[in-house]
Amino acid sequence: MKFSENWLRQHVRTDASRDELVATLTAIGLEVEDMVSLGDALEGVVVARIVSAERHPEADRLQVCLVDAGLDAPLQIVCGAPNARPGLVAPLARIGTRIGELTIKAAKLRGVESNGMLCSARELGIDADASGLLELPADAPVGAPLAAYLGLPDASIEIKLTPNRADCFSVHGIAFDVAAACGSRVVPIEAEPVPAASEAALSVVLGAGADAPRYLGRVIEGVDATRPTPVWMAERLRRSGIRPVRFLVDVTQYVMLELGQPMHAFDRDRLTGPVGVRRAHAGETLTLLDGRDVSLDAEFLAITDGAPGADRVVALAGVMGGFDTRVTESTRNVFLEAAHFAPDAIIGRSRRLGLHTDAAHRFERGVDPALPPLAIERATRLILDVAGGTPGPLTDVALDAHRAQPKTIGLRRARLQRVLGLSIDDADVERILHALGLDVSAAADGWRVVAPTRRFDLAIEEDLIEEVIRIHGYDRVPTTLPGGATRIAVPSEARVAEAELRRQMVARDCLETINFAFVDAALLAAWNAGAGSVPLANPLSGELGVMRPALLPGLVAAVGRNLARQQSRVRLFELGKVFRASAEASTAPVETLRVAAAVAGAARAEQWSEVARPTDYFDLKGDLEALARIAGTRLTFARSTAPHGHPGRSADILHDGVHVGWIGELHPRLLRALDIDAPVLAFELDAATLQGRSLPRVAPLSRFPSVRRDLAVVAPEAVSWSALESAVRAAAGPLLADIRLFDRYAGQGVETGSRSLAIGLILQENSRTLTDRDVDGVVAEVVAALQREHGAALRS
Repeated sequence: MKFSENWLRQHVRTDASRDELVATLTAIGLEVEDMVSLGDALEGVVVARIVSAERHPEADRLQVCLVDAGLDAPLQIVCGAPNARPGLVAPLARIGTRIGELTIKAAKLRGVESNGMLCSARELGIDADASGLLELPADAPVGAPLAAYLGLPDASIEIKLTPNRADCFSVHGIAFDVAAACGSRVVPIEAEPVPAASEAALSVVLGAGADAPRYLGRVIEGVDATRPTPVWMAERLRRSGIRPVRFLVDVTQYVMLELGQPMHAFDRDRLTGPVGVRRAHAGETLTLLDGRDVSLDAEFLAITDGAPGADRVVALAGVMGGFDTRVTESTRNVFLEAAHFAPDAIIGRSRRLGLHTDAAHRFERGVDPALPPLAIERATRLILDVAGGTPGPLTDVALDAHRAQPKTIGLRRARLQRVLGLSIDDADVERILHALGLDVSAAADGWRVVAPTRRFDLAIEEDLIEEVIRIHGYDRVPTTLPGGATRIAVPSEARVAEAELRRQMVARDCLETINFAFVDAALLAAWNAGAGSVPLANPLSGELGVMRPALLPGLVAAVGRNLARQQSRVRLFELGKVFRASAEASTAPVETLRVAAAVAGAARAEQWSEVARPTDYFDLKGDLEALARIAGTRLTFARSTAPHGHPGRSADILHDGVHVGWIGELHPRLLRALDIDAPVLAFELDAATLQGRSLPRVAPLSRFPSVRRDLAVVAPEAVSWSALESAVRAAAGPLLADIRLFDRYAGQGVETGSRSLAIGLILQENSRTLTDRDVDGVVAEVVAALQREHGAALRS
């Protein structure tokens, strides 16, 4: 929310300096993100009119202007601005005026005297526009100080609001907090009802129930739409971040900023009536004010024109008006609208259309349902004062059954003191609550408080306690050391901490990333990973519309961004949660903690002692097995058919026969879709697999020697080593201390489709020395099991 400091001071009287005001806003929870001072040093700058402008005899881009500055005679000014022309009213810095670091002096420019400087908005420090002279209205008083005419000095203040403080999306709403913090009172809004001077009116039909419980409208005939927006109004809009367009549009924006009630102005002559509010029908279309054609459905709330059943959509309720019924300079009769729409009926609708409007921003968070009458009277008075016209009667249609009723909240004195840890005088508590606009009455144990309809965030006792302390001052809460003994929680040795997994991945030369938990549905479609994903009802943007069902899509996208920025070797990992839709639609999504890594480029950083080679599957498998060793977890691997994996270069990760993840090289087709032109290897698995470990147990080392027997086994290529290893371990039994694969050969002497694997069996017994008979028996069992289960045989 951005606003003018001077505008705020008109709503709340305070002697606080600008710096004190900014500090106070931040201290009470309205964090000031930016503050720009405007026109702090404009002494000597006056309003002037260019009487004549002739080309400079020695410079094509300069003009010699005679300027009326309210003095006895015109001043001669040499000016290079492209918009300098006779009749233009612009600021003039007279001789002796200091503009920034420059002091204006009489000078000769290319031989022609110049007695001052005509200024742009940027040179004066009141705007960023430096394209030409600041053009003032033609009726601006020549010779008057510019600061007084523009209401300067001033400051543009921008505050960061939390979603629960929708009441502060207006200058008047902010004034209540400032009044409470500064010990002042809010100046009431002057909006006396405007008496009707004609019979002109449009009837209103409400057909959306609780989504639109109130709608007000008024016809004003005979307005002069060509009248310019008054300078004071235009400047307040600019300093609030809104560019003035034309008066009939600007007045609705002005009232929205002042009171917080979005409004819209229709061209009455383009409406037939009655005006209605209903859910849109599937297939209905509307051309918005920005010229875009949008298709609607029953999720949208529509403003219609015409009798029910034969009506047409003329505006998107709470979002934007329609192009066909907009006000223009030829408009003579206006229909003003001010309505209350429920947040649930508006939230997310503008983002579905790729829009972000001030009206939707406010309605999504909640607008005071009592504001429409005040806003429409305020706007009516402004229009009559500036553009004239004849007002008709106010049409106010409401569904009383859906009106919000004020809620009484009890605030106990003892509870207040216990939660805050300090005692606040009753008089201070009552002063704070009254200044915030709350209705307070005394009770035996404290107070009974009725929150105004603009404060949606006040519902329970703790909300009132928060209001009291944020205005009283968090810095006034005493610092007290905790008493009693501190209970230290000892982490379980049977669980591997997340920090330990992170440290291991960092030790393996990977960098940790933190990606959004929301991803683009199109990205999941490229991965063929959209099944079971959870779409968001109200996404922040179209690119963040689905809760991630896996870590790899976001992680690999980060790898791609790094590769595109000249990072030839990228090694990233992430430890985070993924989300899957629950089997029952009514329950929350299932959250699973997962760990993933994605690498591309060389296996080792560039160095002189080792020949560079690209990272391969076994490098990454080594990283994964290093993680598994922390928990003593034994992982097995099986050939994978995952669509995102490269055929023959990827595997499913198994733990005790259960699928827990995937590892391998990404499919070239997927990499092309992701616009990545280098091979990428990755793994992802459930972190729980790596976090549970059995406690170490003391066992004596065997005093007896081990025996090693090496076997050369010819096995089909289709049989994985993990399958062979499992068969060996099962057949060898308890005598097998270790198994090592130390060679692989395929070629001459081995039939096509097979390969020779050299296996070392380490056998040992704790209670005796093994005999040749023991060893031969184990080897025979192993060879028989390999032949029986996988068709493998000893190499001849």
